[in-house]
Amino acid sequence: MDLEELRNYCLVKPGVTASFPFGETTLVFKVLDKVFALVALDDSPLSINLKCDPEVAIELRERYGSVLPGYHMNKKYWNTVLLDGSIRSDLIRKWIDTSYGLVLAGLPKGKRLALARNSP
Repeated sequence: MDLEELRNYCLVKPGVTASFPFGETTLVFKVLDKVFALVALDDSPLSINLKCDPEVAIELRERYGSVLPGYHMNKKYWNTVLLDGSIRSDLIRKWIDTSYGLVLAGLPKGKRLALARNSP
């Protein structure tokens, strides 16, 4: 999965914005102002931090060599995924969906309902 595919996939989700709050080296995706993905643009290969269920996070780290504890994040909930081609794009999309869903679920009910009403 390359940067353009990743960016396009994240931005089509309801309520998502992209910004560079930490400088030009980290692309941050938020759903209603809450972070669900961070892409390190200066890493080679690219890497993405994604939120994950704590038990699943450990399982993924044990199963995939390119899934690491979340860099500069709460390692209980976040993984860093190296986009080195060793993990299928459909799995990465699934993990993005999971991260988005976990962050969305943590938002106040009113915000979630407003987002649902305003989404196509």
